[in-house]
Amino acid sequence: MDRSYSRSRRLAPVVAVAAAAALTLAGCSSSSGGKKAEESAEGASAGKANTPRMTVALVTHQSAGDTFWDIVRKGAEAAAAKDNIKLIYSNDPNAGNQANLVQNAIDQKVDGIAITLAKPDAMKDVVSKAKAAGIPVVGLNSGVSDWQKLGLMEFFGQDETVAGEALGKRLNEEGAKNAVCVIQEQGNIGLEQRCAGVKKTFEGDVENLNVNGTDMPSVKSTITAKLKQDSGIDHVITLGAPFALTAVQSIGDAGSKAKVATFDLNKDLTGAIKKGDIEFAVDQQPYLQGYLAIDSLWLYKNNGNYMGGGEAPVLTGPAFVDKTNVETIDKFAAKGTR
Repeated sequence: MDRSYSRSRRLAPVVAVAAAAALTLAGCSSSSGGKKAEESAEGASAGKANTPRMTVALVTHQSAGDTFWDIVRKGAEAAAAKDNIKLIYSNDPNAGNQANLVQNAIDQKVDGIAITLAKPDAMKDVVSKAKAAGIPVVGLNSGVSDWQKLGLMEFFGQDETVAGEALGKRLNEEGAKNAVCVIQEQGNIGLEQRCAGVKKTFEGDVENLNVNGTDMPSVKSTITAKLKQDSGIDHVITLGAPFALTAVQSIGDAGSKAKVATFDLNKDLTGAIKKGDIEFAVDQQPYLQGYLAIDSLWLYKNNGNYMGGGEAPVLTGPAFVDKTNVETIDKFAAKGTR
């Protein structure tokens, strides 16, 4: 296989908007390790590629307790089962440790690597080592502003700044005046970009609130304290489904009338939208990110393909999920794929 993917040989930029486009305006987990791809790829298409067996590593910045990554993994596992790929999954929220996991994948001589770039600078050297070893690397979820700088082949996710801007505009439509944007992992570039995007378009006041996303009781108490301190807050913006559900509890504890808007989904979150506890969510389709990242490596090895022409990201969001379309999304969320 020709592993060279120099910029000069790439196609003209193309932005592929994935299945989120089907929702007109429809709108980061489990621990590492886990089931084999073939055992947990529920809903994968029948049949399997007859191409030679590949080994692909998926290395993320997943933190314990964030159900978002369960959905990413299901997508990755479905693609792996279809494409006759042995999928090796590993994760660590510490950027240095994540880079070490990528190095482990290089040492195992895998056929491809998919990574998240929550803290791009920490991944720069190890990505260079992977390329020097002839291993193609694609990005997903975090790093839309940095994947080309690091020399990744492709990227699958949403533009977090654009997603934040969309949420800010939606807050204007809802009549919001005073919001707080809760960041569960300080220094995570994607999360910072979301809140920055909100600030860019929101006509009211918005303040960032840093919390320790690995300690949910602490998240709850910190949000509660902020709401008691400032009774004028009318919207709490969270950057992940578990934090949105916790914010609902904080609002009750604080006796606040604030509403919750969030990024990302899970089955409990869609239920909360149906009940009216949460106004809306911005969906980036994590299942699709995992699926496309793994499938792209199979396509590259077996047919030399580049999604997005190798120059533009493949966008999987943003799209809004609210009461107008949550019934459609809920049936997929219940299966753990949205």
